[in-house]
Amino acid sequence: MKNSVLVLILCCLSVSSYSQRYVSKSWVADQGNGTYKNPILYADYSDPDVCRAGDDYYMTASSFNTVPGLPILHSKDMVNWTIIGHAIDRLKPDSVFSLAQHGNGVWAPSIRHHNDEFYIYYGDPDYGIYVLKTKDPAGQWSDPVLVKAGKGLIDSCPLWDDDGKAYLVYAYAGSRAGIKSVLSIAEMNSEGTKAISPGRIIYDGHEDDPTVEGPKFHKRNGYYYIFAPAGGVATGWQIVLRSENVFGPYERKVVMAQGKSDVNGPHQGAWVDTPTGEDWFYHFQDAGAFGRIVHLQPMAWKNDWPVIGIDKENKGWGAPVTTHRKPNVGGSYPILTPAESDPFDSGTLGLQWQWHANPMDWWHFADAGTGALHLYSVPVPDDYVSLWDVPNLLLQKFPSNRFTATAKVTFRPSEAITGERFGFVVMGMSYALLSFEKTEQGFVLSQNECLKADRGGRETVNGQVSLNDSTLFFQVSVTPDAQCVFSYSTDGKSFDTLGKPFTAEKGKWIGAKMGFVCSRPVKNNDGGRAIIDWFEVE
Repeated sequence: MKNSVLVLILCCLSVSSYSQRYVSKSWVADQGNGTYKNPILYADYSDPDVCRAGDDYYMTASSFNTVPGLPILHSKDMVNWTIIGHAIDRLKPDSVFSLAQHGNGVWAPSIRHHNDEFYIYYGDPDYGIYVLKTKDPAGQWSDPVLVKAGKGLIDSCPLWDDDGKAYLVYAYAGSRAGIKSVLSIAEMNSEGTKAISPGRIIYDGHEDDPTVEGPKFHKRNGYYYIFAPAGGVATGWQIVLRSENVFGPYERKVVMAQGKSDVNGPHQGAWVDTPTGEDWFYHFQDAGAFGRIVHLQPMAWKNDWPVIGIDKENKGWGAPVTTHRKPNVGGSYPILTPAESDPFDSGTLGLQWQWHANPMDWWHFADAGTGALHLYSVPVPDDYVSLWDVPNLLLQKFPSNRFTATAKVTFRPSEAITGERFGFVVMGMSYALLSFEKTEQGFVLSQNECLKADRGGRETVNGQVSLNDSTLFFQVSVTPDAQCVFSYSTDGKSFDTLGKPFTAEKGKWIGAKMGFVCSRPVKNNDGGRAIIDWFEVE
């Protein structure tokens, strides 16, 4: 497998070219005939927002506790996307986010291009609303600045008005604020770095739009528009509020709902136009273990109200499409997808990988000389119960609803430690893994599962085999019903199933993820390591 990847890299001449020219073997939305199929990203890019800068489109999404955070994706045609970086290297305060903080951190960001700079606003439900900015979205972003402090302030989006004034719309997390289903607006300084007025509730959705949240702020033809999802993540609809005054009163209209489609809860995302004058809308669909996957819908204006999707029955609101012609962006571009496989030849981790907490520098070594990733064993926490508590999980998103992921790994545990292990993991509220452990009897490979890990569940062993080899090929195959079958091989050709099928589960506000962990049960001055030669998804 690695030989084919190396050939591809040599053809592309650089690792960055490899990342930017990657085409998935599991899901491609561009059908190659001028049309696309939804979802355009069959991966967990929760709460997506998109902005256009000239002929380029940039997307970001919720990253919660994972690091690096705030992924930055780029597209030229609105359908083919690549990951070009992240806006956050570490989450603050470090004393908090160096520990596993499932579901906390970065919620529902918005991205905007204003005065030749890119801005991202996001809410941390425990601290408040932050902004960071850059002139180069693929480069370094500024450190986050606290715009408005407050427990439970989330889902923020700015608007710079025609008179130079700046405003911020946001929602509330009921778990922290003690209230939800309302939207507020505060005025900011012109730089957009500080709220200068108290927030004012401008819409109460308790009666018609429970759990209204995720607002996006726009202005068009003299109207202020707030696009917002309502009705719950998996079951809701998309509304738009409209007013001639920034603080209202706002009229309300449903502009997209599931209708007769099979796309549940279609809402929360981004209105984006093209240089040719077309309008489109990105949103997510809750697909359970496969995460909040991203769809693209046509959008039209009728009587100064948007209609998102296709209104086949002339109801005044649209339903999601399965396939559609691609947006007219004024040009044609090659098929591309976010990277999934990784030959580990670049000297850095691929942009698809994220840690489950702020990492220590020594947790990994991306060795460009040998083309391998070294994961060093990290002592488990003092109160260790399961991998739910472990910060050094190195994971990436499920790339579709049907795929096989394979990795070649050599385990080199410390001679002085018994109980070090390497894990090939499918992680969620419950998780399963192939656990490669050094025991007093030698190497033991087991297939373990941990049900209700988020509630203190512990691992059980479903199958086990003793081995002499320290180099193995690990594999997991995933089907559309989220069934995961683990297998292993000593030669990379013949694979043996181990244990029993595991049904993947979503995590805290995220889909299931897959990846690696290397740990040891004791705190001492050194440990062993796992050497991952390559990782391939097909």
